[in-house]
Amino acid sequence: MSIRPDSPVPRPGSATDGVAALDRLSAVLERFRVRARMFHAGPLCGVTHHAARPGVGFLHVLRRGTVTVEHDRADGVPLRLVVSEPTVLFYPRPLAHTFHNPPVEGSDFTCAWLAFDGGAAHPLAQGLPPLVALPIAQLDGLEHTLALLFAETAHVRCGQRLLADRLFEVLLLQVMRWLLDHPDAGRVPTGLLAGLAHPSLARVLVGLHERPGDPWTLDTMAARAGMSRSAFAAAFRGHVGEPPAEHLARWRLGLAQVGLRNGRSVKQLAGDLGYASAAALSRVFTQKVGQSPRDWLRAQGGDPA
Repeated sequence: MSIRPDSPVPRPGSATDGVAALDRLSAVLERFRVRARMFHAGPLCGVTHHAARPGVGFLHVLRRGTVTVEHDRADGVPLRLVVSEPTVLFYPRPLAHTFHNPPVEGSDFTCAWLAFDGGAAHPLAQGLPPLVALPIAQLDGLEHTLALLFAETAHVRCGQRLLADRLFEVLLLQVMRWLLDHPDAGRVPTGLLAGLAHPSLARVLVGLHERPGDPWTLDTMAARAGMSRSAFAAAFRGHVGEPPAEHLARWRLGLAQVGLRNGRSVKQLAGDLGYASAAALSRVFTQKVGQSPRDWLRAQGGDPA
């Protein structure tokens, strides 16, 4: 069920109270993709270093064994971490890390690279912890995905790599679901994911993400959240880390960048994103990004229309 900004606010106890009826991730991941690419399946022996690469994260699954993980710098993660049970290790942002395994019969891993659309500017990558280490036993329902993933990596078959990549993307989505349901246990920092984990703010964020071109105001957003203007503005800033209008502007500009890369014109995008004209979108784009849409697209290697 979707609620337009001018619709009545649900009463406590109604079907839409809380976040159970909300799909909080699809609007984000449909517009800003995360693509997985499996690069290893099997034992890792000795020392294995994973370098930080711009816009690339990692998703490691420790199937069995014990591994010591070292990080080149803290950045909110332990410099040394010992993992001794089946665990998912998720690095949403570039962070160099090194696995230390026994030189013979090392730990058994299945690993994938993660390519985030927009790199460091990906809305979810910005609002995730630098490392999520989740024992598989804590993740309900994960056993089915992992059983399929491990079966695909056991033997070479037609389409194996493509299917394994898609299964890693399913695994990533399940990890994000867990973080939304357990933001404190997952140490989710201030950012988009923390806002989506908040029952009242999630209703607003889903609306903004699904319908960015609607005439959103502080009043309509606060009404959708079922809060006063001042309480809503304070809660939004406290959880998301920026004012509601700033988040909406950044979301619209992020969609404009995606659209430009896909060959759409500024004029086409302006109407969809709630701007009165192409000139209005170009003006805001230049103020926020530091380049005109044409110059930005040229710097990305695109062909300005």
